[in-house]
Amino acid sequence: MRYQPEPEHKFTFGLWTVGNPGRDPFGEAVRPVLSPVEIVHLLAEVGAYGVNLHDNDLVPIDATASERDRIVRDFKNALKETGLVVPMATTNLFGDPIFKDGAFTSNDARVRAYALQKTMQAIDLGVELGAQTYVFWGGREGTETDAGKNPLDAVKRMREAMNFLCEYVKSQQYDLKFALEAKPNEPRGDIFLATTGHMLAFIETLDHADMVGVNPEMAHEHMAGLNFLHNIAQAWDAGKLFHIDLNDQNFARYDQDFRFGSHNYKQAFFLVKFLEDVGYAGSRHFDAHAYRSEDVDGVKDFARGCMRTYLILKDKAAKYKADAEIQALLKEIHAEHSEASSLLGVFDPQKADTLKKHPFDRKAISEVGLKYEKLDQLVFDLLMGIR
Repeated sequence: MRYQPEPEHKFTFGLWTVGNPGRDPFGEAVRPVLSPVEIVHLLAEVGAYGVNLHDNDLVPIDATASERDRIVRDFKNALKETGLVVPMATTNLFGDPIFKDGAFTSNDARVRAYALQKTMQAIDLGVELGAQTYVFWGGREGTETDAGKNPLDAVKRMREAMNFLCEYVKSQQYDLKFALEAKPNEPRGDIFLATTGHMLAFIETLDHADMVGVNPEMAHEHMAGLNFLHNIAQAWDAGKLFHIDLNDQNFARYDQDFRFGSHNYKQAFFLVKFLEDVGYAGSRHFDAHAYRSEDVDGVKDFARGCMRTYLILKDKAAKYKADAEIQALLKEIHAEHSEASSLLGVFDPQKADTLKKHPFDRKAISEVGLKYEKLDQLVFDLLMGIR
């Protein structure tokens, strides 16, 4: 059957995604809380490849050592029974009251030290479960008032923490890389390192920048009013696209975490096309939640929908490449002018001298129509299924 997920697609969900009981700031839970073992079996039923987790999604923050061992043992057994894997793990450094003013950027050294302790233990757990990517989302690393925290101190503290944890991973000889996830706001008024571009610049200041990449999330970039595809392309070009979070989001709203492709069809299409064109080999992780209107069966519909939408758009991307009219138009649009092309590229003095003297007919060049309207309509027709 078409559009059915296979392990090769590497579709993953977090325990916190399909396990979300529908609680929000204005209403209580509408679905039963599922155990990690139940979630693993639910994901296996809908055809997912893997399951990702925060440390406390699996092991409660106040669990005893014996409780921790039992929970992890049961979870491993569920993975073995279903064949699901754990490609990515992360730490919850935002839920407990101790992190009310951040974790790595807190003004309180005790909080910063506890955050490092908690993260090292969570890294150990992630590696034990097979994770090779470790994500950092600094949900509380921000401010409501800039009077309360110096942004220079905050970035220095974040750098110190990442350098420490990179050294920890190296000292343990773990096969693990870090991926930093940006978000502009919520739950803090403003969050430090707010976009993927901020994260890419920050990474270059680290002692072990080669170990650290990014985990861009579609909804987070849309919250900032940005073009997600452009940020993904920049991360890919930098060799830093270590992981990706797929969902959907109306621009300039709170973090909605809608089912992938549920709102912005065209943006989702070009994103899928890009990932497939460049050969992105990592997980396609769906960091999204079912609507609060749904029961457990609705959660399954949501998970199946995320994967099905990706596969439909993957199919559309293949049709885009095979469409003779679209490809002919692209060839025309992207046609190079050999005389001008010879003046571009790597600098040399003779080329620069020739370029300075070259006559350009600005009026003639500016009068050429680019046919983007026609191309964009062809894309719409393709997505609507009439091509």
